[in-house]
Amino acid sequence: MATVKVGAGVCGFITTMNFESEDMQNVVIKIESDCSYIRAMACELNTVDGYQECFAQIGDGEVYKLARKYCKHAACPVPSAIIKGIEV
Repeated sequence: MATVKVGAGVCGFITTMNFESEDMQNVVIKIESDCSYIRAMACELNTVDGYQECFAQIGDGEVYKLARKYCKHAACPVPSAIIKGIEV
């Protein structure tokens, strides 16, 4: 299991993410956040194919598709941190 904790910046919100994989490809993601937008995104982001996410072009993977849908701040570091956690 890997854990990533993000202090997003000026908003002051903290997001903690846990990542688990039994087969080194499919990753189960659990996200807790002070941010209501990230919590909404987390409801749809449960399990991803780690290879597809980590090797997708920026904006093409499931994480960034959901970030476009839910994140209200273009500079939010949480989507990138999610990708990094999947990679770990």
